Amino acid sequence: MFGLGYQELLIILLIVLVLFGGSKLPGLARSLGSSVKEFKKGVDEAHKEDKEDKGDKEEKKA
Repeated sequence: MFGLGYQELLIILLIVLVLFGGSKLPGLARSLGSSVKEFKKGVDEAHKEDKEDKGDKEEKKA
């Protein structure tokens, strides 16, 4: 995963824990999860619109 091993991920996790504190981590993870969900939703909508645009162009050619 991104060329990172378990040791590097553990160090990053410890740094995040020191910076944000244990009490803020669940909220941070929750907001990160919702951000990823919204991003995926936007990408899916863009793909759907792209497919619709290609379908419209093919209908005009016929």
